[in-house]
Amino acid sequence: MNLMTIAGMSFLLGLSGAMMPGPLLTVTVTETVRRGMWAGPLLMAGHALLEGALVLLLFFGLADLVQDGSAFSVIALAGGGMLLWMGYGMLRSLPTLRLELVGEEGSGLHPLAAGAVVSLANPYFTLWWATVGMGYLAVAHKAGPAGVAVFYLFHILADFVWYTFVAGTVSFGRRFLSDRGYRILV
Repeated sequence: MNLMTIAGMSFLLGLSGAMMPGPLLTVTVTETVRRGMWAGPLLMAGHALLEGALVLLLFFGLADLVQDGSAFSVIALAGGGMLLWMGYGMLRSLPTLRLELVGEEGSGLHPLAAGAVVSLANPYFTLWWATVGMGYLAVAHKAGPAGVAVFYLFHILADFVWYTFVAGTVSFGRRFLSDRGYRILV
């Protein structure tokens, strides 16, 4: 498979994960309202660092461990628990949630860290990498290190494109959304 094909397929596969509604989308919307348009790219930078480390680890042998049923179950349960805890916190804050670009100082994680933590806590992220991601990484590996690099770069490009679009839409669209509408959206 040539590098152009790997690039195109990686971008499309990246969109399959990026466009899936989930905790990263919710955090992107919330952080964009609090911090502005740049929250999306910052969250993706944290996500990209996590995925870069993951690609390297998978490439150098972690794939065997992740495919073990008990390890996968532990990761899925821990991630599910983290998502439930985050969901509870979001629901608890709904009555006082407001559409304000200026958030409280020192509250929550920096978007760079949040991008990695939220991704890691998402069981869908683990499932995607244990199936689609590892499968396509194996295909890209046949083109050598350049294939793996192209796979990673275009996969991450899809994430950046989608979440920058989301952050821009939220940042621009917040002028047309009431606090009540925002609470319903969250």
